[in-house]
Amino acid sequence: MLNSIYMFYEFLARRGVGMGAQLEQHRPARPGDHAGFLAGIAERSVKERPIRLKEKKRRPQTLSDTEVQQILDACDRFRDRFLMALMFETGCRIGQALGLRHEDISTDQLSITLRPRENNVNRARGKSRDPKQIPVRRALLDLYAGYLFGEYGELSCDYVFVNLWDGPIGAPMGYWAVMSLVKRLRRRTGIDSHPHLFRHTHATALLRAGVRLEVVSELLTHVSVQTTADTYAHLDADDLADELTRTGFWTAR
Repeated sequence: MLNSIYMFYEFLARRGVGMGAQLEQHRPARPGDHAGFLAGIAERSVKERPIRLKEKKRRPQTLSDTEVQQILDACDRFRDRFLMALMFETGCRIGQALGLRHEDISTDQLSITLRPRENNVNRARGKSRDPKQIPVRRALLDLYAGYLFGEYGELSCDYVFVNLWDGPIGAPMGYWAVMSLVKRLRRRTGIDSHPHLFRHTHATALLRAGVRLEVVSELLTHVSVQTTADTYAHLDADDLADELTRTGFWTAR
């Protein structure tokens, strides 16, 4: 009988089962470890793992400048090109873009204001708590003007992005319509992209250009700088080398 037990444990050891036990220790039981009638008869120590393996954080996937241009060039309508360019230019979330009203765009101040609204009929959600005015370039507003005069026309709607060819014409554009557009662009370009990838691309480009972390956080409408740091501030070797060159640290030596 004992020989059989020893042979069984030897089998488990060869299979590597014993490795997990090396990371476990016993501690006194705490209230709540055992419930109900088991509380009186269960063993008085509980296994726990004192060591937690730290997960390596990686910067989110991004698109190259060439891929961004290919996606923009694949848009054959003003509305679609303006939507893609808006997300690349500002890094706004798709919910923030779909919730935009015409009053949120200022052609005089060269800015858009991302406003958190709870009553969007297309159920768009922006996540940010407070309105945030974001600067934009004139080229983006020129796309907006082309969209208004070339396609939007006389439609009476407060929303910037509306259905023009599919769905209820003139109604605010919804998530399903955006995903349908993204799938078409994937087929045309062969580039695997999604709306949040545009945001990642924008944020990473800002950091690589040397924009301060707190400024990037404001532009992304993050609640705190720590959120931005946790998501994007994981520089690879090329980023570090570029920064040393940009600051003149290497050339000075």
